[in-house]
Amino acid sequence: MVVVGAGFAGLYALHKLRGDGLSVRVFEAGDGVGGVWYWNRYPGARCDVESVDYSYSFDPELQQEWNWSEKYATQPEILEYVNHVADRYDLRRDITFGTRVTDIALDEQTLRWEIRTDAGDAVSARFVILAVGPLSNANIPAIEGLDSFDGGVYHTAHWPHEGVDFTGKRVGVIGTGSSGIQTIPEVAKQAEQLYVFQRSANYSVPAGNVPLSDEDRAAQKANYPERRRLSFLSGGGSPHQAHPKSALEASEEERREAYEKRWQLGGVLYSKTFPDQVTNAESNDTARSFWEEKVRAVIDDPEIAELLIPKDHAIGTKRICTDANYYQTYNRDNVTLVNLKATPIESIDAAGVRTADEHYEIDALILATGFDAMTGSMEKLNIVGRDGQTLKQAWAEGPKTYLGLGVAGFPNLFNMTGPGSVSVLANMVLHSELHVNWVADAIAHLDERGAVAIEATPEAAAAWVQECSDRAAQTLLPTANSWYMGANIPGKPRVFMPFIGGFGAYGEIIAEVAAAGYKGFEVIEASA
Repeated sequence: MVVVGAGFAGLYALHKLRGDGLSVRVFEAGDGVGGVWYWNRYPGARCDVESVDYSYSFDPELQQEWNWSEKYATQPEILEYVNHVADRYDLRRDITFGTRVTDIALDEQTLRWEIRTDAGDAVSARFVILAVGPLSNANIPAIEGLDSFDGGVYHTAHWPHEGVDFTGKRVGVIGTGSSGIQTIPEVAKQAEQLYVFQRSANYSVPAGNVPLSDEDRAAQKANYPERRRLSFLSGGGSPHQAHPKSALEASEEERREAYEKRWQLGGVLYSKTFPDQVTNAESNDTARSFWEEKVRAVIDDPEIAELLIPKDHAIGTKRICTDANYYQTYNRDNVTLVNLKATPIESIDAAGVRTADEHYEIDALILATGFDAMTGSMEKLNIVGRDGQTLKQAWAEGPKTYLGLGVAGFPNLFNMTGPGSVSVLANMVLHSELHVNWVADAIAHLDERGAVAIEATPEAAAAWVQECSDRAAQTLLPTANSWYMGANIPGKPRVFMPFIGGFGAYGEIIAEVAAAGYKGFEVIEASA
């Protein structure tokens, strides 16, 4: 087995499959473990799933020994945890760091994969797991003159490991998605002047982050089995359940109480307060109204508030961000919001950013412009399957997977937590475990039968793509120009990429497929 990537999915794949007796080799482009948490070191980087849930469940001893310091862990603490896991299970000896996989090609005679790297490695493997992550291919905007800027340019996904000091500097931030919303309040504390260049306003909910006491941790650990059970059955991989009623069936008092409870919980789960919140526009309006009331109350200037309140999408149709005093930051004298809808960026020059009506002189520029999400990292690899077809060619009209795990024409190649799975709509750590465990069982099934490979059929993949599309169409999510749809990347096919039916439902579906003898997959016997 070759595993590409040493984030949460890649590390668990190594641990699990090595324990099952496979010879496993991991290639990781970074110089350390952690995946997205190795690269994304920007100020304010923090998880939007509670720490106690955003952690491995496979070993009860690990759960009991690790102590999270906060309700929502910061990047350094998550990276510390991942390093602890790598050391605890002696994972580094099978990981080749600082090495990027460039080519993965199928030998159609043997059905083995030939893997090559930028360091000259050439490895043959029966199985390949792509654990490259759905949010790991940084999106660099094509702005005229970007390369001519004289100051420092920093992308949030490739932040310098030594950090950056913005004290006394004039700083520009392009982008107000999740990374921008987390970065802006921290940079504003240092910078002499901060210009925020916003094209699209996004919904964000305060994290409500608090330190965890010994009593908090003890209670969480005592309840871990039930917490994990509920998480695997839930919509998003956390133990919190939606209100039993529709937002429209609940009384005004019930609604406000439910929204307030989720507001205090903090973060992304606000979008799952009521079960019909992203399927019914009228229900969605109740969530938006409560949110807007909260946000307007903390912004001093009503005109600024108007710019910061989204008008172009329903709440929850893009991922709700999680912040720490983001909206309050615009009350500071040293922060200026630039509305790019009214005055777009025309170019960047040596001294700063030129919009349609003004030139902003800056000393440093932060690109909080996100990712080519879901497919970008895989399409950077030259993956060649049957008949010489590349994965990029197979996905020219949008990603086509079966269950998010298999791709027709690419036997024994499995993708973790990407398109066609719940992916970014769920807790990625538990999702990684779910996927790896399924792959491990599939491999055991092959070996029990003496079979050499398992491959999704074209018919099953087409049906699954349609299933995902049909489910998405029953919601409001495709109405937003989100990165779920690939809308942030010029020329990318507009397809809603994740499975929207919920983490628990997805787990049941892939388990049923396995129980039915891997229905929709062709199990290829040794004599074939």
